[in-house]
Amino acid sequence: MNVIVSNKYQLMLENLGIDVIKSLNGEFEVDEIINTFQNFFYQRMILDITAIKDYKDIRNLQKLSISLAMDKVILLLDDSAESTSPSYLSKLISMGIYNFTRNIDGIQYLYNHPNSYRDVAQFHQLDDVAVVPQVPNQPAQMVVVQTGMGGGFTGKILGVKNVTKNSGASTLVYMMYNELSKYYNVAAIEVDKTDFTYFKNHNLISTNSGSVQAEVAKYHDCDIILLDVNGSVQGENLCNDMIYLIEPSIIKLNKLTMITPQALRSLKDKKVILNQSLLSSKDVLDFEYEAKVKIFYNIPPLDEREKKNKPLNDFLFKLGFDRVR
Repeated sequence: MNVIVSNKYQLMLENLGIDVIKSLNGEFEVDEIINTFQNFFYQRMILDITAIKDYKDIRNLQKLSISLAMDKVILLLDDSAESTSPSYLSKLISMGIYNFTRNIDGIQYLYNHPNSYRDVAQFHQLDDVAVVPQVPNQPAQMVVVQTGMGGGFTGKILGVKNVTKNSGASTLVYMMYNELSKYYNVAAIEVDKTDFTYFKNHNLISTNSGSVQAEVAKYHDCDIILLDVNGSVQGENLCNDMIYLIEPSIIKLNKLTMITPQALRSLKDKKVILNQSLLSSKDVLDFEYEAKVKIFYNIPPLDEREKKNKPLNDFLFKLGFDRVR
């Protein structure tokens, strides 16, 4: 049986689908958490870092690591500058805290595959490595680039993931790559599939989850790395920005909610894109109301043969790629 200690991410943790013997919600002194669970038997503790009062003071995490079996704890980090900094994460590892993430997929992965030091050693700051910090709303893991390869990666790793099945992630990444390459140094990588081969462009890279980190590191000098993550947790954990694609057809949405009833709810506060969408502005507002999800952008069906595609450029501009204008 498991325990959950939550605060800011209570709603997310309610949808884990694991057996829970005890749960607490709120903000607690670290001594309160220790006293409650030090002699309490549990299989895993899912700990929302915002439930720890003054968690930005790393000494409070140190207290926790001394008193609890940290190999049983999965730490859900927030998007604060402190808890996403390379220094903070390195200190966590030094304390024996190896299981940390920033999304529900990461929790589910770590629940079944807890990390050892070997799994996080590359995130441990040493003199000869530079670690890439994440940005808000993305997982806590980092991309490590040897300083001898030209310093730390300073660009953007943008992940693209289908939420409804076959929502066009591969084609969208391909089109984004073609357009962004006119203005930026760009790499495009897909994980655990080989759909890129059909575009007959040797600049598009296909790899697997086990090799994706090393593949990303090869392109440390790029301004942008586009990552078609598919279902890869490892791929998603490398991204410092993510977009989630929904094709808003009735059949695809119904299939999604039948298989995963909480799928749309789990997208709250994420960048949700309606792709290949024929919805009007009013339809989008209705969709947001019904799904309780904010839509970042509504992309109509795109012609991949167009040399200059205004809807695509408008979308890229909103993502922050201002050179496309």
